[in-house]
Amino acid sequence: MANLPVGNAPCSWGTLEFGELKGEQIGYPRMLDELVASGYTGAELGDWGYMPTEPAALASELSRRNLVMLGAFVPVALKDKNAHEPGIEVAVKTARLLAAVSTTPKPYLVLADANGTVPNRTNRAGRITPGDGLTAAEWDVFAAGADRVAGAVFEATGLKTVFHHHCAGYVETPEEIARLLELTNPQRLGLVFDTGHYTYGAGHSRVVEALDRFAERVWYIHFKDCDLSLAARARAEQWDYFTSLRHGIFCELGKGAVDFPAVLRWLAARDYSGYVLVEQDVLPGMGTPLESARRNRGYLKSIESNFTK
Repeated sequence: MANLPVGNAPCSWGTLEFGELKGEQIGYPRMLDELVASGYTGAELGDWGYMPTEPAALASELSRRNLVMLGAFVPVALKDKNAHEPGIEVAVKTARLLAAVSTTPKPYLVLADANGTVPNRTNRAGRITPGDGLTAAEWDVFAAGADRVAGAVFEATGLKTVFHHHCAGYVETPEEIARLLELTNPQRLGLVFDTGHYTYGAGHSRVVEALDRFAERVWYIHFKDCDLSLAARARAEQWDYFTSLRHGIFCELGKGAVDFPAVLRWLAARDYSGYVLVEQDVLPGMGTPLESARRNRGYLKSIESNFTK
């Protein structure tokens, strides 16, 4: 059985990128301590300023816990051409910090849309139709912005960029993921495949089918589960994205619809050598992050035999 390196992220402790939700965050020292105590060896950065932004200070926090920095999430409103240049500045600044603390494997700049900022997409997350999507001209602007960010990050730091498809943004459904990949540079922009966001956005749990479809662009993977019975209720009652989060749409691993043993077999068959990053997106103050992190890690240990190369 091959080694399966597993990380976790600040979002599992309620640290999300949405500005109005930051007042009740768990501090990074406690989050990192609990992450390590739960059995994880890698972490993502969280929003700029959540963890130290001075390289030596951040490296110290990581090294004394024997943690690998895996990436950093940077949202950019890519539909808006005027947001591209400021987005590039933030992405490059973030990537320089990642590069300064880089070990093995190298971290990724995790690019995403400015999720949760467009009312229609936020209100209709989990039930998006083609009419909710971008026009051809808007897709050109969006994709050009993503390519510019990825190119600038690579030129400045040598790090690669992966795009995070995400509910409540303009790249949520399978066809939206496919369109973005079709329009962007496969040498510079990969995909971080998120099992939970895919399941909620697609309305089904045929995750391995999607991994086959996007295989050449899947450079990194987020393990997140999704409760499809709750998703059905969300559609029926027309919940917005944040209401779905509040109800626990992204449940603990093994308690939702994602077939994680099959995903592990897929990764093994493709000689995947990177980290698996566990995420259980919760709002600040929700649930019991430490206990959930432990159960999620325990679940993965129970199915690790499927990761056999």
